Amino acid sequence: MALNSVNTNVGAQIALQNLQVTNKELATVQNRINTGKIVSSAKDNGAVFAIATGQRAEIGALNAVKDSLNRGQSAVDVSLAAGESVVDLLGQLKEKALSATDKSLTTSARSALNEDFKAIRDQITTVVANAKFNGVNLLDNSTGTGGFKALSNTSGSTIKVAGENLSLGGTNVTVAATTTIGTSTLATTALGLVNASIDKVSASLARLGTGARAFETHNTFVGKLQDALETGVGNLVDADLAKESARLQSLQTKQQLGVQALSIANSSTSILLGLFR
Repeated sequence: MALNSVNTNVGAQIALQNLQVTNKELATVQNRINTGKIVSSAKDNGAVFAIATGQRAEIGALNAVKDSLNRGQSAVDVSLAAGESVVDLLGQLKEKALSATDKSLTTSARSALNEDFKAIRDQITTVVANAKFNGVNLLDNSTGTGGFKALSNTSGSTIKVAGENLSLGGTNVTVAATTTIGTSTLATTALGLVNASIDKVSASLARLGTGARAFETHNTFVGKLQDALETGVGNLVDADLAKESARLQSLQTKQQLGVQALSIANSSTSILLGLFR
């Protein structure tokens, strides 16, 4: 091949090829700076992009797990608040029943105590019936032994808090809807029922409290898991902007030199004109 030719300029071809490579690298760096990611599409790195996409889906799904755990925790918190009210009401019933065991009470005094007892007794039903969160009541036996099942992971596994029956005449509140203290004998019987109910309701609240802590602990873990996954995805796809900034400066300088080299190569053919003067 002729070294001095107006038809073929090897120097210009080489300079242009190098300039195109530089421009391509510069475009890549600018894209990384714009997106903040070293892998922003499958074209950049298909394997890493696929892994990152899967983990982002996992992170999004964990939001549903947290929502479920939050609902469960709220339902248990409402139940605990209502249960504490039931314990307080049982304490008042105990006071009334104990007072009614006094055989020296007048008929009017006993009648007044009995009316107070019945009013407090019926209030337990009201408290239990209203212990709902988002339609879930863990105290009226409507959930049975199933209780509240919250999602524990993205595979559909659950974590459960069993329901507690605090209805009158149930397994925990043995005071029935018909229990009265109209006589000293009835008051003695009612006092025994109230004492048993206090013990059983206290145990129920302990179980609910354990369940609430389980929801809270797992919710905290899920939050930490999300953070760890996000950090992992960032390690895979995030760009080191300090490094990319330095590379940008280098490539811009290289681009300018490439343009100058191409200009010099293009002007070499004009030198041939001097040979014919």
